[in-house]
Amino acid sequence: MNQQIPRVAFQGETGAYSEEAIREFFGDNAEPAPCAVLREVIAAVEQGEAKYGMLPIENAVAGSVASAYELLMDCDLRIRGEVILRVRHSLLAAKGTKKSDIKYVRSHPQALAQCENYLQRHGYEPVQALDTAGAARELAETPEPGVAVIAHKSAAEIYGLQVIDEGIEDLSFNYTRFFVLGTEDPPRADKNKTSLVFATRHVPAALYKCLAEFSERNINLTKIESRPRRNQPWQYVFYLDFEGHWQDPVCEAALLGLLRQSSFVKMLGSYPAATTAWQPNNH
Repeated sequence: MNQQIPRVAFQGETGAYSEEAIREFFGDNAEPAPCAVLREVIAAVEQGEAKYGMLPIENAVAGSVASAYELLMDCDLRIRGEVILRVRHSLLAAKGTKKSDIKYVRSHPQALAQCENYLQRHGYEPVQALDTAGAARELAETPEPGVAVIAHKSAAEIYGLQVIDEGIEDLSFNYTRFFVLGTEDPPRADKNKTSLVFATRHVPAALYKCLAEFSERNINLTKIESRPRRNQPWQYVFYLDFEGHWQDPVCEAALLGLLRQSSFVKMLGSYPAATTAWQPNNH
């Protein structure tokens, strides 16, 4: 293996959106390494089979990837960067298929959710698959009448399928956010973001007091989401993103305050913040 070109593990087949995210972040300076499931992406990095991992974390339309958050909670990898990828879905089918022939559409659950209105409008029945490009490969290997898939249009060329329709996502701001995972912290950048997970004590105003550590220091929170603790029923953890690096004095003070107010805190990483052409404050 060329040591100058890092292997980057991703979930899916060649042509998956996670592979597009690898190209977006690394350009041509990476060797994509496909994995069957997200857990294998984590394992590949932990075991040294890949230098980095590309993990889809949330979609602007369909919401968070629950299994990805669970993996972040369990592993010891660090977030080295983020990618915000504009996702453009295409409807692919075996060559010779007409739009009127299609009855079933297979894809990853997130892709199906992002094209829900399109599918309903055309009367197509959604069928879940492990990933977008994998669904394309399987259809190419075993063509079925009346079946199409949702994937990136590049999968059509890779697997010899026909593009039936392009840009079928329901909303134009269909972005997916990915984390680049590694075993070490990245260098500080001009604009940073920090991600962590914490749990509160079971006392009144516990969450308020935790968040006050940030608001009192004028630190902008870009995301907060609660997730159930799998080993403790009816208890929750909170995933939090904020602008800044944990080594910034004001952020460091907020984190020390959070440690005092919460029952536990796990740092996921401080990393260069990504930008997109679409910004909420511009619309």
